[in-house]
Amino acid sequence: MAALAGAASPAEVDAAPIDPRMLAGWIAMVVGMFLAILDIQIVASSLNEIQAGLAASPDEISWVQTSYLIAEVVMIPLSGYLARMWGSRRLFVVSAIGFTLTSLACAFAWSLPSLIVLRVLQGFIGGGMIPCVFSSVYLVFPRSRQPMANVAVGMIVTCAPAVGPTLGGFITEWLSWHWLFAINVIPGLIVVTLVASMPDFDRGDSRLARGFDIQGLILMALFLGGLEFVLDEGPRDDWFDEPVITVWTAIAVSAGVLFLWRCFSYRQPIVDLTIFKDRNFTLGCLLAAVLGFGLFGGVYVTPLLLSRIHDFNALQIGMVMSVTGIFMFLGAPVAGKLAERFGPRLVLTCGIAMAGLGFISAGWFNAQSKFDALFWPQAIRGVGLVWMIISVNTIALGTLPPEKLSNASGLYNLARNMGGAVGLAAINTLLDSRFALHMARLGDWINPARPAYQALAAQVASATAGADNMPVLEIARQMAAREAMVMTFNDIHLVMGACFVAALLLAPLLRAPRQQVTVGH
Repeated sequence: MAALAGAASPAEVDAAPIDPRMLAGWIAMVVGMFLAILDIQIVASSLNEIQAGLAASPDEISWVQTSYLIAEVVMIPLSGYLARMWGSRRLFVVSAIGFTLTSLACAFAWSLPSLIVLRVLQGFIGGGMIPCVFSSVYLVFPRSRQPMANVAVGMIVTCAPAVGPTLGGFITEWLSWHWLFAINVIPGLIVVTLVASMPDFDRGDSRLARGFDIQGLILMALFLGGLEFVLDEGPRDDWFDEPVITVWTAIAVSAGVLFLWRCFSYRQPIVDLTIFKDRNFTLGCLLAAVLGFGLFGGVYVTPLLLSRIHDFNALQIGMVMSVTGIFMFLGAPVAGKLAERFGPRLVLTCGIAMAGLGFISAGWFNAQSKFDALFWPQAIRGVGLVWMIISVNTIALGTLPPEKLSNASGLYNLARNMGGAVGLAAINTLLDSRFALHMARLGDWINPARPAYQALAAQVASATAGADNMPVLEIARQMAAREAMVMTFNDIHLVMGACFVAALLLAPLLRAPRQQVTVGH
């Protein structure tokens, strides 16, 4: 009875102040996660400069990005096991040290093979930081402060891929491509120092090292790495027309089946899949995959549209893309407050609906659409995506017991990343197939016997009288290609919007989050 009398009530735990060292360390963890996510996209706009600097071919240079993605996607689920073995804080410190050192090494890469190897190490080691931050929200903060902590995490997750290509372009233009990696060093050292000095918020179990499943790790690496490779390279190589894609698809499928068998048969699997018995977590992972599709797909499609249709440069693209980022920042605190008052399920439903509306409204552009036509679809999409991130985090992870958070966080982040990878593969496939379809249909218009073609010829003749300019046929082909590309991007936006509309069907199946006890105090 005395023990019960001396125990703190949930209200007292919620009101207890957070250790300043704990708070400073957690903020540093969020910064580290930002750097890890940023490095996925920061090279996207500078591949031509890296290619020239390392004397690489256009086909080879894409591996600077692909190698990082493959390594990171293998590390993310593995990080759950390592966090249970070492503790989340220690895993994060080791990952941050490795990420900082490999970033510095990447800046001094002397050839393309050396850069690819270093990017593999950077992605693999740095990938351990991301799941640690997601699980730490529910271990460091009391329940009343978890929504605002999720706001901070949500803003970073959405901001990092959005600003990556633009920031990378500016850095390469002002300095050189080497600084894309060197800029991680100083913040990385600060992150390591602060996180190393913060108290532990969970405990590792060193006994897990004795039963580490090497076979399971190899199978998981072949499965996830092969799948990421197929999704990334498949659209460029016409999928199964390329033997390498066929072989790696077979390897990934076979390894995936064996990995699932290993997870359910080995006494101490790397990934505990039984957590999918939790309905909220399973549905949360499905919604995270849709979220990844919208998050990474939107960042990928919009710059392509602006550069191919409107011939925007990097600065102009950055200005247009900033609309999404600004509204994410504005929408994130609102989502936190609404989640506290009405619950995360309502915020999630509204977020899915707004993200879908943003994509669908972007499906009606034409070649003359200006900034004002791009503004509101991006603004609505930005608010919807950040509302989804904040509420899905809470629904998928916020109801789990502390001992399951590390494993769950790795699987949750894997679902989001793989959703993005599948989405990008689908987008690239649609770019080729829908453009070919629309171009074939518009090709009928390029006929000298048609009145519309004759009207264009007369217009060109009157505008260029006496001048030696481009033939009418070539002008007509360019106009048709431009219109076909506009219709292709409209189709892609409508498909993305339809995925979010379909995701609305999952929202009623979610349970309301229950009260959770926080253990990090």
